[in-house]
Amino acid sequence: MTDDTVRQTTAGSGTREEMDSYDVLVVGGGVAGSTASVFTARAGLGTVVVDDGESILRRNAHLENFPGFPAGVNSNLFTDMLEAQSTRNGADHLDGRVTEVRRVEDEAGEETPGGDARFVATVATDESDDTELAARFVVVASWADVDYLDGLDVDVRDAGSKRYVDDDGLGRTNVDGVYVGGRLAERYHQAIVAAGHGAEVAITLIHDSETPYYHDWVAPEGYFTDRGREVPPGCEEISETERQARERESIAAMQEYFAEPHPEPQRTHPSLVDDELGRLSDE
Repeated sequence: MTDDTVRQTTAGSGTREEMDSYDVLVVGGGVAGSTASVFTARAGLGTVVVDDGESILRRNAHLENFPGFPAGVNSNLFTDMLEAQSTRNGADHLDGRVTEVRRVEDEAGEETPGGDARFVATVATDESDDTELAARFVVVASWADVDYLDGLDVDVRDAGSKRYVDDDGLGRTNVDGVYVGGRLAERYHQAIVAAGHGAEVAITLIHDSETPYYHDWVAPEGYFTDRGREVPPGCEEISETERQARERESIAAMQEYFAEPHPEPQRTHPSLVDDELGRLSDE
């Protein structure tokens, strides 16, 4: 989160409450959105992911074509691990659904966020009244709802029952500061493609934000400095002791993740069961 907050009026209450302000708002916590958040957070951009918990990947019975998992991986577990990686790297996560994104300059008569925030998003949550978030950049990675973008005049293409957001090939939409990633950008409907595109969009955004950045790489101690070079922005050199410590930590984490079958029930298409998330009965 950035240091900027704003006091806003809660409708009908006459009270004031704080609006959190971020560098990056990611709409959708599926593969593309979560991956994008890992990269933006690691680049030092305050990032929040708003997700309603309905990533379509959770309907997959067993994810078997994602590199790094020779025998495949439970799709619910994989999605949980992506969120944990995003959180570990500094991104905030909020359970809810974005219902509207509008420009800050359209907030006529309202107090607006300080700093560089350009957008305000309304988020519906189960726990409380609607909340609002401010952000400099928005990454749209929801599937397939884009109604919340109507007020921004983002170029959207209707294709039967599906809607896609147009981009320039690197994730930029026609609206400055708004990006699109994954299936919503009409990329192939595969987890690895969504992950790659989420990373590409995030790196495009990082460069557009003018954040000093070479690439995200953890190198062994001396890789750059022993050649008389400074460690480039976004990179890190670590000692052998630190490398071993991180390896031990990663081994322990993976052993814990894979110690038991995932407790969540398998999901299917919601039209096939009496459950809005498509969860199958254990019986």
